[in-house]
Amino acid sequence: MERLFHLNKLGTNVKTEIIAGFTTFLTMAYIIVVNPAILSAAGVPFNQVFIATIIAAVIGTLIMALFANYPIAIAPGMGVNAYFASVVATHGVTYQVVFGTVFLAGLLFLLLTFTNLRELIIESIPAPLKYGITAGIGLFIAFQGLKMSGIVVQNPETYVAFGDLRNPVTTLSIIGLFITLILTTRKINGALFIGMFLTAIIGYFMGMLQIEGIIAAPPKPVFFDLDITGVFSNGLYGVVFAFLLVTLFDTTGTIIGVTEQAGLMKNGKLPRAKAALTADALATTVGATIGTTPSTAYIESSSGVAAGGRSGLTTLTVAILFLVAMFFSPLVAAISSLSAITAPALIIVGSYMMGGLAKINWSAFDEALPAFLVILTMPLTASISTGIAVGFITYPILKLVGGKAKEVHPILYVFAVLFIVQLVFFT
Repeated sequence: MERLFHLNKLGTNVKTEIIAGFTTFLTMAYIIVVNPAILSAAGVPFNQVFIATIIAAVIGTLIMALFANYPIAIAPGMGVNAYFASVVATHGVTYQVVFGTVFLAGLLFLLLTFTNLRELIIESIPAPLKYGITAGIGLFIAFQGLKMSGIVVQNPETYVAFGDLRNPVTTLSIIGLFITLILTTRKINGALFIGMFLTAIIGYFMGMLQIEGIIAAPPKPVFFDLDITGVFSNGLYGVVFAFLLVTLFDTTGTIIGVTEQAGLMKNGKLPRAKAALTADALATTVGATIGTTPSTAYIESSSGVAAGGRSGLTTLTVAILFLVAMFFSPLVAAISSLSAITAPALIIVGSYMMGGLAKINWSAFDEALPAFLVILTMPLTASISTGIAVGFITYPILKLVGGKAKEVHPILYVFAVLFIVQLVFFT
């Protein structure tokens, strides 16, 4: 293990990495249930999406573990699955056609990965935006946790409001939050994982965790015919571009945020970036052929990093747990369906990701405002890629009008234009 994952060099050990892997898996296991639910509404068979989701997650996560050695898990992304369903509905095409657009986006991913473009993107992002992306993801995670717990709810007048503390899910979430806070304050190793475990036990005795079965045989994956010709005959080039752009920057932003949180960025550069960026591209391409939407790096990986994960052993654990989950689908579905178990961890992890804000020069308006807009936009739009887009647009513009155009990498000007096009035409 030491030779493969360099645990001593990274200041970690096997026990910590495995606990971190369990923590990451539990915070993202909902995708096993949610993804099939969303795509089945578009006509894709539920069991097909269930097994495809797991296979794509295992492929991407194993690449990340064994070749990149990063504690970042890969799985089909949230957001793009909803977009997939909307394309099927609004364009009047079959889901096989839309999977064709996903497949083409995956191929473009691979082509970009084999070049130095994706690495160049990471290296060209200025420090204030990197810190802003990390903090924005932290707020995004915390906001998701608040919504999942019912502490924050929708309100037609103010958009959001304080929830009803008497709601059983909210009550359990708050109990779990305080348990985890106490464990964290006491510096107990694996506090997040232990907190989720204890919350699940309490939820079971409160009658909120309904376990109707434990083991079930996994469905067999089916490779179906992609209707790539339908992509061209229906002119779905914009859909391909949207899948590519959103997933590209969701993954890039998440990798930056999580590696920055873990202290794995080296002088603003990401070692083994090509291997890390191949993981989601290959998972997306394979996933499209068996029935799932584009894969991305998961922001929930930050919960594993917060639990001490620093190497690919964390993600190897996640991949193994995804494989095990194929045989325990009823149990996984039950745990994933009770949001009070994972919501406290997301809220706490969000606070861990605020540290980089101290490194931003808030007195320099042309650097502070783009970072602030990234931080503000991500949770309010529920979109990492939109937050990144706003930052990529405003940063070069402010530098340009301030007479500091040469301080901006040329690629940022290119992406500023592309992001403007995306926000106007492909949101």
